[in-house]
Amino acid sequence: MFKLDMNKTIFSLFAIILLCSSCAHEFNQVYKSTDSQYRYEYAKECFANGKYTRATTLLEELVSYQKGTDNAEECLYMLAMAQYCNQDYESAALTFRKYFTTYPKGKFAELADFYIGQSLYMSTPEPRLDQTETIQAINAFQNYLDAYPDAKMKSETQDRLYELQDKLVRKELHSAQLYYDLGTYFGNCTSGGNNYEACIITAQNALKDYPYTEHREAFSLLVMKSKYELATMSVEAKKMERYQDAEDECYGFINEYPDSKYVAAAERYIKKCKVVTANAPEED
Repeated sequence: MFKLDMNKTIFSLFAIILLCSSCAHEFNQVYKSTDSQYRYEYAKECFANGKYTRATTLLEELVSYQKGTDNAEECLYMLAMAQYCNQDYESAALTFRKYFTTYPKGKFAELADFYIGQSLYMSTPEPRLDQTETIQAINAFQNYLDAYPDAKMKSETQDRLYELQDKLVRKELHSAQLYYDLGTYFGNCTSGGNNYEACIITAQNALKDYPYTEHREAFSLLVMKSKYELATMSVEAKKMERYQDAEDECYGFINEYPDSKYVAAAERYIKKCKVVTANAPEED
């Protein structure tokens, strides 16, 4: 029985090898063919069957051969889609943009404009990394909505924009948290200032740029904590002013987030600030 199963397995593997060899031979014949129409139809068949690498290989050459023909527009768009489906998002974004520039009124123009942004969206990195691609994707999607106010993909585009904006917010939150965690370390403060000041500025700018973010409390918490820490390390000339500023920030936090689990921490900061300001020497 074991020997029979082994024979079946070997036969199956042999059949697969023969089939792959036959397919590869067929593709090589098509690729070497001088009949561009034949190659184009084969490329379309590959695309339809999900063989995107083969479709891309053929279409990249056929794009130039098909210029001026009835197939030129479809060929360029299909190349972009093949690259996208093959997860080559950088190339896809460039090809979709080329299509949209070449055929701004073409039958695939709206979809191509959407997929410029979608391709960039698919290549955006996680929030801790540089977000240049994220900004490019946002701009591309915004251009799409501007060009097509009643866009077919309007709902999907708006969802993508929310996701991308949140990624930018989380990038700023990570930066602000990193400054706070670095605390009194001055090795990275080559241009003056300190990490707590950098945290405050980063968080406050994020709150201005994204006032309705779901991470608003997290930014506010970092501002409050950083202002208190900044006060504790201040020189005497600035100490009272900064403790008062920290106290005001704590009251502001409590007023905005009365149900926050950090209210108790804000109240502790207030008590500490009052101890210092209450013992401040009177001015002459």
